[in-house]
Amino acid sequence: TLHTARLFLSHISEETLHAMLNELESQSELLATADVDVIILGAVAPGLLKGAGFDRELAARITGATGKPATTTATALLEALRHLNVNRIAIGAPYDAVVGEIAVRFMRGNGFEVVATRELGLKDNLDVGRLPVQSAFEMGLALDCADAQAIVFAGTNWRTMAITEKLEAAIGKSVISTTAAAIWSALRMTGWRGALPGQGRLLSEV
Repeated sequence: TLHTARLFLSHISEETLHAMLNELESQSELLATADVDVIILGAVAPGLLKGAGFDRELAARITGATGKPATTTATALLEALRHLNVNRIAIGAPYDAVVGEIAVRFMRGNGFEVVATRELGLKDNLDVGRLPVQSAFEMGLALDCADAQAIVFAGTNWRTMAITEKLEAAIGKSVISTTAAAIWSALRMTGWRGALPGQGRLLSEV
């Protein structure tokens, strides 16, 4: 079963992403009352805020509050890229360049080469969720370049999983949605193994 809790975010900025984490322990404790096997911080951007290692600090906070195994979407992204043997990436994001640069610093701090970036410039979290699926596909095509081994879509409120397989077929390389990375990691942590067909290379074999 899947259980969810919400960390408040309306306007997207570095300051509001930090503020999201004020509720991390309390919302995790609520999830733990359902006796879940794993807790994952589903938003990717908060885990990127303070560079390499901050994602693991957040996971430790969740475990400390609940006693449950925990991870973050930022951690899951790193693990997914290493699983796919990818080092050079192009990053597409729905938010502005200031938040986009936070993602670039985090990825470079973890040893990945960021060869291209694009942002849509959105600041309202509801606007991100309302983006048409085609927006991710079009950005992926524009981002693709010879130096990139894979395209990364950062932003779990952006509906990117729906176009992953189509975009992989169009560009001939891996496409990693941070939403898919979170699902992949959580399933592996529970011990589940199998395939989620139609969702791209990463989820073709969990």
